Amino acid sequence: MPKTKTISQLLTDFLEYAEIEKNRSALTLRNYHHYLKRFVEFADKNKVADAADISLELVRKYRLYVNRLPDPRTGRQLKQVTQNYHIIALRAFLKYLARHDVQTLAAEKLELGKTPSRSVEFLEKDEVERLIGATSSEKDEILMLRDRAILETLFSTGLRVSELCSLKRDQINFKRGEFTVRGKGDKLRLVFLSAEACAAVQEYLKKRRDNSKFLFISHSGIGQKGNKIEKEMRSFGRDSGNSGAGAAGGLTPRSVQRIVKKYALLAGIVKSVHTHSLRHTFATDLLRNGADIRSVQSMLGHSSITTTQIYTHITNQQLREVHQKFHNRKNKNS
Repeated sequence: MPKTKTISQLLTDFLEYAEIEKNRSALTLRNYHHYLKRFVEFADKNKVADAADISLELVRKYRLYVNRLPDPRTGRQLKQVTQNYHIIALRAFLKYLARHDVQTLAAEKLELGKTPSRSVEFLEKDEVERLIGATSSEKDEILMLRDRAILETLFSTGLRVSELCSLKRDQINFKRGEFTVRGKGDKLRLVFLSAEACAAVQEYLKKRRDNSKFLFISHSGIGQKGNKIEKEMRSFGRDSGNSGAGAAGGLTPRSVQRIVKKYALLAGIVKSVHTHSLRHTFATDLLRNGADIRSVQSMLGHSSITTTQIYTHITNQQLREVHQKFHNRKNKNS
């Protein structure tokens, strides 16, 4: 009779299954390993090595343990959403075990903790214009054109930064102003470029003298003299987006984030601006101008409409009209 595998051994099997059969991304696999390794270590400390011994009481103690863990970056309690990631990973693991006839706790018995409503940070129209306009302060022409093209593309498409960094030149159909991108969950979606974004990207590509397949590259060694803002950013361990694997390599998400922050500083935008701010701005702009939420969901690549609904509380024009009609001092006095 074969020896029963330990939880730790089953975790290895699950990660291999997620990689090969489910084709999960490297990031998803890394997250699964991080959260589930923590559970396995906790179970081991509680002398639970057999999957059949995973109980609701063990999970309850584990959740209490996670709730009391300090965030290594802030020293404060882990956010509820981070705590839920631990449970989501554990549910996926338990579902895998059940599917492979390993006796264990039913995944359906694990409920996620209630999380507070997400707040969305987005830019107003004038702030977007100032952000993009700030690229004119870059002295090196190729960097200025690249950075402007990046900002225009992010605002025009609502791409995730990882999706932007993976773009290749031959993906873009400039005639139609569109391209297909592979997003989360390995799902393909059609993305549209505005006329301004198309023009900005084409202008940048005309100045390129390299044979890199990537749409946006690092141009290492260019524009290193910098200005006051760039020096300030370097003093915090940042650069102006020129670090990378050389001119042939595509930009990293971290480099794009630095670029966005650089121009937010130059534009004098006081709110915290990051790459996802432009994705939020894209969605907010669509909804404010009358787009239906299902279309916005498709353009953002959200698998669930619930994720897209975080934008509706700041874009509900109907509520504004009701407020103006029924809560108006002039109407009351007439």
